[in-house]
Amino acid sequence: MSPLAPATADQRDRALEVLLGRDLEPIVDMVGWSAGGGAYEVASADGAVRFRRDTGEEAGFRVESVTGDSPVAVQEPTRFVGLGAERASPHPTRDQNSYPNAFEQFAQLFDHPSAPDLCVIHSASHHWAEQGGHLGEHGSLGIVQARAPFVVAGAGVPRLGMADLGCRLVDVAPTVLRLLGDDRRDDAGLLSHRDGTVVGALVEEPGRARHLIGLLWDGTNANVLYDLVERGEAPNVARLVAEGTACRYGALASLPTVTLANHTTILTGGHPGHHGILHNAWVDRRTGAQVVTNSPSTWATSMQWLNPGVTTMHDAARQLRKGTTASINEPCDAGADYSTFGLIRHGELPPLAPAPDALPDATERFVRPSKDYRWSSRVDHTAVEQFRHIWVDAGGSPPVFTWVNFTLTDAAFHEGGPYSEMAASAVADTDARLGRILEVVERSGVWDDCAFFLVADHGMEESDPAVRGDWDVALAEAGVPVRDEGYGFLYLADQGLSKAGG
Repeated sequence: MSPLAPATADQRDRALEVLLGRDLEPIVDMVGWSAGGGAYEVASADGAVRFRRDTGEEAGFRVESVTGDSPVAVQEPTRFVGLGAERASPHPTRDQNSYPNAFEQFAQLFDHPSAPDLCVIHSASHHWAEQGGHLGEHGSLGIVQARAPFVVAGAGVPRLGMADLGCRLVDVAPTVLRLLGDDRRDDAGLLSHRDGTVVGALVEEPGRARHLIGLLWDGTNANVLYDLVERGEAPNVARLVAEGTACRYGALASLPTVTLANHTTILTGGHPGHHGILHNAWVDRRTGAQVVTNSPSTWATSMQWLNPGVTTMHDAARQLRKGTTASINEPCDAGADYSTFGLIRHGELPPLAPAPDALPDATERFVRPSKDYRWSSRVDHTAVEQFRHIWVDAGGSPPVFTWVNFTLTDAAFHEGGPYSEMAASAVADTDARLGRILEVVERSGVWDDCAFFLVADHGMEESDPAVRGDWDVALAEAGVPVRDEGYGFLYLADQGLSKAGG
């Protein structure tokens, strides 16, 4: 392989002519790129907007020009709040959708030296049938795919219940670290690549917590989770909401709204273009080689792609409260004293939970026929057992910061769709596992000193199986050489390119 240069303007224009044609409009929502000189452009079949960073502007960006209809004219963070509102527009078109923080989202992406030549945002309805599509999808900038649930509870957190609040995933780390630290100094500054800010409404007593427990429910639709909480079908999440605050408007993921990019965003407080885990797959322009981070074969070593000097919540928590930290079932484990994937790197494979017949908290109706549901149930049960080991069996003081990644919700929301019985069962199973963790903490005797936060890495939107297609095919038919990584990261330069999906 050889270094990959940026595409020329002619190469980009040839690709855009195809991507923005009416034939692809059902699957291509918009396309963004760096226009050079600190400017960025986003275009759709109906128009385009050109903007640049401007620290003098309140939002930090200045629009230079608009042609036709701006694709990101609507950036309202409260659109489609509540399951009823979401289901009333199951596949919103571009003029119905909302793209919060769109200027920041595109700009941060192109700050990375290996950013693509073009970033394609798929439509809300697009079903990725050609790549093994799911009923539930994410990755887009649209608000349903970007919105993750966010609940904070326990020591130092106000009891507001379900509150009319919202934030971004980059705000999660600085906010919850404030619960461990003293507001007389900038504790969030311990995060070297922080883009987020402290959400003050979620912190009543800075420094009150002595232990912080983070719970990630991968791929969980916020409206669906909150609806199940309200209906009494997630009693342990309901307990956290009652003893703290839930953000009704959620926490908005960074672009691309995919797994490992946003796991790392939560744990660093930085956008993907700044912390270095750019996508689940991309091209390293220095070498021209494909980088894959979100794969069972690469999870244990994925943090080699963190930008130099990036610090995580593990590093920050250890400085704020002297003690150890733990990372359970999480590829983004940089700085953790105990790590599931750290054990794997040292050849110490943690014992996996037994077969489904012996598992508690596993819905038999789905765990038997669904391979992904079965595997994730075993992995998540193992995560609970690791938590118990760290907090009880290992002796000594509990960790200052413990992070637990649950995977079942993502598997079920993908396979069944966010409104399915499978998704609801995954929430119920994961809620039961949350209950086991809360029981361990209660028995430890430090409950009153603990703060908890529950979050997801992105949302999940119901796709339309009738809306299929692959822009790679159209580009190939037009004679445009392209390499599509992670699906949506297009590298157009001609040097030895071949299609390689992520």
